[in-house]
Amino acid sequence: MDTITAGLVSLDESLGDDKAAVLRALAARFVAEGRAADADALFDAAWAREETDATGLPGGIAIPHAKAATVSAASLAFARLSPGVDFGADDAPADIVFMIAAPDTAAEEHLAVLSSLARHLMDEDFLGALRAASDADEAVAIVRAAIGEGDDVPDEAPAPEEAAVGVPEGLTIDGRPARIVAVTACATGIAHTYMAADGLAAAAKKAGVEFAVEPQGSSGFDAVDPAVIRDADAVIFAVDVDVREPQRFAGKPVIRKRVKAGIEHGDELIAQAVSAASDPGAERVGGEADAGASGDEQGESIGAKIQRVLLTGVSYMIPFVAGGGLLMSLGFLLGGYEISDVARDIALNNALWNLPDGGLLQYLGAVAFIIGKTSMDFLVPALAGYIAFGMADRPGIAPGFVAGSVAVMMSAGFIGGIIGGVLAGLAAWWLGSLKAPQWLRGLMPVVIIPLLGSIFASGLMILFLGAPIAALMEAMTAGLNGLAESGLIVLVGVVLGLMMCFDLGGPVNKVAYAFAVAGLEGASESNPVPYLIMAAVMTAGMVPPLAMALASTVLDRKQFTAPERENGKAAWLLGLSFISEGAIPFAAADPLRVIPASMLGGAVAGGLSMTFGVASQAPHGGVFVFFAIDPLWGFAIALAAGTIITGFAVVALKRYAHKRTSVEAEAVAA
Repeated sequence: MDTITAGLVSLDESLGDDKAAVLRALAARFVAEGRAADADALFDAAWAREETDATGLPGGIAIPHAKAATVSAASLAFARLSPGVDFGADDAPADIVFMIAAPDTAAEEHLAVLSSLARHLMDEDFLGALRAASDADEAVAIVRAAIGEGDDVPDEAPAPEEAAVGVPEGLTIDGRPARIVAVTACATGIAHTYMAADGLAAAAKKAGVEFAVEPQGSSGFDAVDPAVIRDADAVIFAVDVDVREPQRFAGKPVIRKRVKAGIEHGDELIAQAVSAASDPGAERVGGEADAGASGDEQGESIGAKIQRVLLTGVSYMIPFVAGGGLLMSLGFLLGGYEISDVARDIALNNALWNLPDGGLLQYLGAVAFIIGKTSMDFLVPALAGYIAFGMADRPGIAPGFVAGSVAVMMSAGFIGGIIGGVLAGLAAWWLGSLKAPQWLRGLMPVVIIPLLGSIFASGLMILFLGAPIAALMEAMTAGLNGLAESGLIVLVGVVLGLMMCFDLGGPVNKVAYAFAVAGLEGASESNPVPYLIMAAVMTAGMVPPLAMALASTVLDRKQFTAPERENGKAAWLLGLSFISEGAIPFAAADPLRVIPASMLGGAVAGGLSMTFGVASQAPHGGVFVFFAIDPLWGFAIALAAGTIITGFAVVALKRYAHKRTSVEAEAVAA
């Protein structure tokens, strides 16, 4: 399939008065040409990129781009606007607009084709030909030739402008041309990554500087020769995301800027890098403990830094939650609601040729439950480990995972995991910033940092946090027992609902759940209260993930980032399965709005469950254990009410209580 067709070209026609209108019009073209299924979803992805960093460039160019699941084939849409529309460039409105759309699973060769277009946008002849094209077919031919799809395919991308004669004074070191290495990377790795690489290369050639660049794009990257890095005088990181394998540049003076600086101010970056090479006090790459931080990080606020590392941890944690939660649900469906008590014994003591008394379905349910439970057990350690990774790169992973495991041991939940991950990341970052002697540098990332980082982070968790958490849990359990014994059963439902939604799998949540499960041992027809408590706990615990799914995929998708909308799709099934942790990605990224909204809906769900006398004989499973819940209609009403209230509450808070920042718009994970 051709990357661009005449149906994706618009010449000298009005697509709207602002860039949002232009993006919507081009998104509709992709749908009309069969390249995408949902114009709104494609627009949302492109607009999220615009909110992160405007895609307008000097010279009347704009190159909005997005990767989205709705796109079926990597494609280009081209618009020549008259008059131009402001896309955020400093000099003038854009009259040349290319919109790049790629599937979120695009093959590397497709992304490479799109990247080649970005490099041609640095060529005035290419732009002049587009501005002079007489019709859509001619414009298509020009673009196809540039990206290697036409009959007249150039051998290589346009060469940067010719170098000036000689080397300007100040750009030499010890009488020779300076040697500079650069890394460029943007959030999507399609367009700006390669334009910045060519912009810096052109500036370096003009200045007479020896130069090598490593564009780290979505189609992969070719690493710069280690010998070239070794001989380099300084490094430029023109990036909006973390640099991959930053330890290769350890000890080199570094200039950190946003990727657009490489496109717009290449001359300045080259000059700054040469100056840094001669400055003993210049910032240097910190080896494996260097987080490869995005450009201009030194100007990043403390809140933005915290947001970035939390989202890093959440993005790596999500697969454990999604996969593990769904497998546990499958276990309940196949093996029945009692499978959680017997799954381990069945899985270890039986086989396909030695089935348990419950038969094949019970055995398969036990296997699915055990695998899912094992995956879910990694939730907090993975969260802590990759928070530490976001702060200190690979040396932070081991102490982070250990601190997360200690948090689990102490029943500290995901809040303890966050604290442990931050402590481990700080320790690993600080240790990595130390100037170790040459003979010790090789041991630092693999022995010294993991050892001392684990001692510091986990030691603090055990020595100072264990007793307070245990005391808090004991006090909450005693309080719940007192309420239940007093006969205030509806109030118990409200309190349990608040607790289930307060920390989504953390110590408060676990106290409420443990209180409900422990009571089942004494439940009977003459004492049905434990069944009522269990139903209230399960109903309230299902509200947060279901409400986040409702809000992010139905009520107001624009208030959520693209990764959050994808998480919302998985949260539907996690919520129905009573996996409260399905809301953690939302809560970790935006706790001040998500948690209060969740508690409001959870309190309503728990109170209504008690009011309707809903009883559950199953300790887990959500809707998959419907046969153990009575009355089912009461359960459904309580769950729906809590979900709807929380869904609308979180949307209202996101709209009116706090304006989303650009860091939130970028969202963790990439």
